[in-house]
Amino acid sequence: MSVSKVENSEYNDYRSPLATRYASKEMRYNFSDQNKFSTWRKLWVYLAKAEMELGLAITSEQIAEMEAQVNNIDFEAAAKEEKATRHDVMAHVHVFGNQCPKAAPIIHLGATSCYVGDNTDLIILRQGFNILLPKLANVLSRLAKFAMEYRDLPTLGFTHLQPAQLTTVGKRATLWLHDLLMDERAIRRARDDLKFRGVKGTTGTQASFLQLFNGDGFKVKQLDRLVTRMAGFEKHYPVTGQTYSRKVDVECLNALSSLGSTVHKICSDIRLLANMKEIEEPFESTQIGSSAMPYKRNPMRSERCCSIARHLMTLANNALQTAATQWMERTLDDSANRRITLSEAFLSADVILMTLQNITEGLVVYPKVIARHVAQELPFMTAENIIMAMVKAGGDRQVCHEKIRVLSQEAGAQVKQHGLDNDLVERIRKDPYFKPILNQLKELLDPRTFVGRAPEQVTEFLQEEVYPVLTNYKELLGGTVELNI
Repeated sequence: MSVSKVENSEYNDYRSPLATRYASKEMRYNFSDQNKFSTWRKLWVYLAKAEMELGLAITSEQIAEMEAQVNNIDFEAAAKEEKATRHDVMAHVHVFGNQCPKAAPIIHLGATSCYVGDNTDLIILRQGFNILLPKLANVLSRLAKFAMEYRDLPTLGFTHLQPAQLTTVGKRATLWLHDLLMDERAIRRARDDLKFRGVKGTTGTQASFLQLFNGDGFKVKQLDRLVTRMAGFEKHYPVTGQTYSRKVDVECLNALSSLGSTVHKICSDIRLLANMKEIEEPFESTQIGSSAMPYKRNPMRSERCCSIARHLMTLANNALQTAATQWMERTLDDSANRRITLSEAFLSADVILMTLQNITEGLVVYPKVIARHVAQELPFMTAENIIMAMVKAGGDRQVCHEKIRVLSQEAGAQVKQHGLDNDLVERIRKDPYFKPILNQLKELLDPRTFVGRAPEQVTEFLQEEVYPVLTNYKELLGGTVELNI
């Protein structure tokens, strides 16, 4: 490749992997320059329309001229202006004014930079949530189906990552669903709590607009309401400094970071289960698990989710630090940080939800491996049932307890010291003491009798908690996610 080709190559500049490798087209567009700056122009149109409606000397011709140029953004000209002025908003005001010479005198009339900056951010945040929520609902839908299908398949439960009492594969999936439901509620609440900054002026006092309307405070309040409604919001924040409170960003990123912790936990569980060969994520016929070990089936999707989820979880701290350091009515040290943090949080959440949907669409369960693991541990767990059965048959509890204890130790030694299977049941069968209950052993060792109400809990949880939430997204459910990498 020649030097000139290298210099002109799009691969010669850093590009965020979230944008180029992982995130969806719709989320990338939501945080694109085109969307951002066309929204600025829409906000200038809304402001001019509202000011005209309230009696300022603005004409319909000026409005029409602005509307015709909303999406026609000259990015090169704006970059040159910003380099000269060191001010992004004024650079775009000048470029927009050059495209709309008749409207140029009234563009941005009475407004401060945060009129377009903050209000645009709020629009983009709300749309970001609107993109994420259906994806989260689709994950809920897939996992609900999985939980129902495997609601009564016994599996080893684990506490401290040590074998514990039995649960079911479906019941374990409801634990994942439970946390995702909390995330759906938190994200929906964060979206619904968003308000518009509105028309507040340089320090939030609306002084410039009061001057424009010759001291008519009622018209200034009407201006705030009109622009808010034009932008698609029902309410605006009642008080602001130059910016809307950065606590709003904290609430938004807390919800997304919390989702990150949920997805990390789910995918960590899947990775552990894959190690045990009980459950695996989808694995294509041409997929390569390792460049050196051809037999490997690495849980790379779950690993990707954990990797990006960890990044997402750290971003909440940025929002907290920014909110904590906003002196008085505002300082500009929020700006560069927010440009990175807000977009990366939504793009990261977008990635992990798409990847998790892909995983849950193709989870593979291996019942025979699960049954084998249950069989290795279940004999120890049945000790109390066997003791009770012997007592009912006329045995002495203390004598039976000692018998089971000795046989359990012997069986445990076979497993731990010699790497053999658990043979406790065979030892019980061969011991004459247990002859009175040998015909009950099969029933006493049935794994289904050790899962408690797990199958019923799954059904009840889905009907009472999951399905009602999914009805809110019934028009948005369906389709599959195909990952390119």
